[in-house]
Amino acid sequence: QVQLVESGGGLVQAGGSLRLSCAASGLTFSTPVMGWFRQAPGKEREFVARITRSGENPYYADSVKGRFTISAANAKNTVYLQMNSLQSRDTAVYYCAAGRVFGALGSNYNYWGQGTQVTVSS
Repeated sequence: QVQLVESGGGLVQAGGSLRLSCAASGLTFSTPVMGWFRQAPGKEREFVARITRSGENPYYADSVKGRFTISAANAKNTVYLQMNSLQSRDTAVYYCAAGRVFGALGSNYNYWGQGTQVTVSS
């Protein structure tokens, strides 16, 4: 059984930083890609970043490029999202996802965590 558990969300002032973690269990070689998505109130889910479970080929949405860094600790089955220079528009529930396809669509991912709230105050 696959489980993805996010942690590290919270309230931060604009310009601050947070580090999200996603602890995965039950994944196999058929799910080599890990991604982060976010959903703000009243908005559609949005792709943030993705990486292979071995820590290769990171890719970012333009909206977070240069501010967010995705990384993976394969031995720990954990994926991280370091978020710097946070802005109010980054406020959202952040979801970790695992999938077979190296893509930026939600449909590319088969498994999802429960989400963690990130709130940036201005």
